[in-house]
Amino acid sequence: MSAEIIRELDHYPAFESGAVRLLEWMRRYFDPVFLGSERLDGSRPALFVGNHARYGFIDIPLIVDHLYREHGLVLRSLGDRSHMAVPYWRDFLTANGMVVGTPENCDALMEAGESILVFPGGAREVMRRRDEDYQLIWKNRVGFARMAAKHGYDIIPFASLGADECFSVLMDANDFTTSRLGRALLRNRRIAELLRNGDVIPPVSRGLGPTLLPRPQRFYFSFGERIPAVSALESGADEQQALFRLREQVAGSITRQLDELRDYRRKDRTTGWGVMRRLLAPVRVD
Repeated sequence: MSAEIIRELDHYPAFESGAVRLLEWMRRYFDPVFLGSERLDGSRPALFVGNHARYGFIDIPLIVDHLYREHGLVLRSLGDRSHMAVPYWRDFLTANGMVVGTPENCDALMEAGESILVFPGGAREVMRRRDEDYQLIWKNRVGFARMAAKHGYDIIPFASLGADECFSVLMDANDFTTSRLGRALLRNRRIAELLRNGDVIPPVSRGLGPTLLPRPQRFYFSFGERIPAVSALESGADEQQALFRLREQVAGSITRQLDELRDYRRKDRTTGWGVMRRLLAPVRVD
């Protein structure tokens, strides 16, 4: 497996197939705006860390596509192991650079000097509840900070705004786990482990009107300044505390970027959005 992980990936096979047409449609439909990407230095590998959108599959292709087309960056993503259980989907993801997000796999990629994409919130953040739009649900995880410091990687915090408002949640994991059926099922240890005590239960949503088509929100992405992870461990402080401070520095940057993107969107919505987009994709007042 390690030989497959560290093999050089200088292109995305999906971008040279029928998926190109889908990406072109997504660019037109979501009309993404990218801020701060001009500061990126593709010659220096980095760990890209950001907020995970609900369902996790709408905004990521646009980020990856933009960095590839405009900056020549090929990102290797660290994904949840649950992807590996889905035939064809796992083949598509692994062919385009994803590996299961284990420390061993991350070690191999960093030793090979690859730029890496990671969402510390993982599956729990993808399955975000009704009132959790844009929240960072990282629990106590510091693994990404530890790996970056171990290998002397810089961390590039980035933010994504728009995708969480493409759908309205009708029922979420909280509704299920507090229901009579949910409580009964989760008392079974095997079911509880499979569902990770409710963390991987997807929300039931609707998008445009009564359909599953996402609302045509305009997407906004920003990229923050590089944070040298190794400096977090040079203060002589307790390692775990230092890693947690680094994690909070990254989270703070993402949160600030989200606030800045909200401000940008408020102004852009009056001039950069067409009438139909404003009508079909209302935004929440932040």
